[in-house]
Amino acid sequence: MLLTRHQTSTGPHWARPRWALDGYLLPASFDLSLLMELPNSTIARFLQSIAMGEKVDAPVIAPIEPVQEVWACGVTYLRSRDARKEESTVKDVYQKVYEAERPEIFYKSAGWRVQGHGQPVRIRADSQWNVPEPEMTLVVNSHAEIIGYCAGNDMSSRDIEGENPLYLPQAKVYDGACALGPGIMLCDTADLGDLPVRMEIHRAIGEVKGVAAQAAVGKATTSALFSGETSTSQMKRKPSELVTYLYREMKFPHGAFVLTGTGIVPPNDFTLQHGDVVRIMIGQAGAELTLENTVE
Repeated sequence: MLLTRHQTSTGPHWARPRWALDGYLLPASFDLSLLMELPNSTIARFLQSIAMGEKVDAPVIAPIEPVQEVWACGVTYLRSRDARKEESTVKDVYQKVYEAERPEIFYKSAGWRVQGHGQPVRIRADSQWNVPEPEMTLVVNSHAEIIGYCAGNDMSSRDIEGENPLYLPQAKVYDGACALGPGIMLCDTADLGDLPVRMEIHRAIGEVKGVAAQAAVGKATTSALFSGETSTSQMKRKPSELVTYLYREMKFPHGAFVLTGTGIVPPNDFTLQHGDVVRIMIGQAGAELTLENTVE
C-alpha cells in the first residue's frame, strides 16, 4: 500500500492537503499523526476500513506533516565512511563512528521544511562543494515500530563539514536541504534488508563540457552526469538498530522519519549546480519509488 499526500486546492497557501491510499483520496479528516499513534499490526486493517474517496488528481507533496521530524544517520555504509574521511581534516572520527556500537544520528529537518517530489532542493550560497545523498528513509510510528519507507535526499555541503565535523548542522540543515517522496510505502520490516537504491544526476546540455556535450547534441536537452547504485544490504547497521538508538531517550508522539545513510557518493571533483536534476529510485522493479528534484 502506498500513502501519498496531495495539494488538492489551488486556494490560499493554508488550504489543508489531502492524503490518498493507492491513488484514492482518504477522508479529509485523516492525518498521518493519527496513523502514527496506531500499533503497526493494526495499520493495514485500519486503512482498509476507511471508505475510499474519488481517484486523486492533484500534485504530490512531501509525505510528511508539519509536526513530524526528520532525523538522519551517518556512516552506515563503507562508501560513506571513505568519502567523509577524504573530505575531512579530522579523518579518524569517521572511522571511529563506523566501528562504534553507537551510531551517528543527527537532526535533519522539521516536517514543514521538507520538499516533495517535483519540488526544488537547494545548495548553500556559502558552499562550493555540494552533493545529494540518496537514502532509504524509514517511517516510524510513536511505538518505535517501522511502518514503511520512502525515498530521501539528504543534501550535503561537503566542504563545510570537511572543514570541521562540528559544522555538520550547517552542512546538513538549511532551507531546501531535505526532500522525501513520492509517498510512503507501507511494508513489513523484513522487506527492507535488500532494497535497491539508485541515483542519477542530469544537467542541461549547455552546462556540460567536452565530449559528453558533443555526444548529446541533437539527442536530448540534458545529459546524465552521474549514476550510481547500491543496496540496503550493504548497510553496516540494521534499520531497527538505528530506530532503537533514536527512540532511546526521546518520544515521538507523531512519529518520525529516519534517513538511513548513503552508499552512493559522486566523485570528489563533482558538485551540484543550479538547474541540475536529481533522481533517486528506491525499491524493487514494479514497486520502485522515484523522487525527483531540481536544484536551486
